[in-house]
Amino acid sequence: MEATAFLKGIGLGGSLIVAIGSQNAYLLRQALKREFVLTCIAICIVCDVALIGAGVAGMGQLIVEAPALLFWLKIAGAVFLGWYGLRAARSACRPAALLAGDAATAVSRSAVIAAMLAFSLLNPHVYLDTVILLGSIGGQQPGAGRLYFALGAMLASVIWFSGLGLGARYLAPVFSRPLSWQILDGVIALVMWSIALSLLL
Repeated sequence: MEATAFLKGIGLGGSLIVAIGSQNAYLLRQALKREFVLTCIAICIVCDVALIGAGVAGMGQLIVEAPALLFWLKIAGAVFLGWYGLRAARSACRPAALLAGDAATAVSRSAVIAAMLAFSLLNPHVYLDTVILLGSIGGQQPGAGRLYFALGAMLASVIWFSGLGLGARYLAPVFSRPLSWQILDGVIALVMWSIALSLLL
């Protein structure tokens, strides 16, 4: 029973987290730039683990019963994603400034932490998927199954974020060309804007 719940948590958690989104896109970009990669991975994992735990513990029901909270999260998330999409679009138009490891493009650790936290916590889809969906399914598991389901989903997050952040180094040769950065930033801009638009509609 526990093993089934654990595997179910890994499967469902993994399927939700692998989909390209603002959090994954930002982590990938930071990993390719080799800027505070371990910090970004740690923030993603800690936020995801905390939200999964809160959801399975019953926080999802509280969010469902507080539509005003979700509304303002959507507004804040849409504004932030729209703004970052503009930044990515501007970067795509200036390929010379996008070479990996270029000191001119480096940002401070505090700025990266703030951005990573925003991507992890200001997107309402995170709460809908992680807290409400995973929480409701995990909460239905009998006995200790709830704990094992949560642990499975948390493990999926650890594996995914670690693999994405640490594995991006193997793409470094591809991103030694400015054109590759242009394409990546163009895709990131479209992802940010599409998510922002979906929050407002």
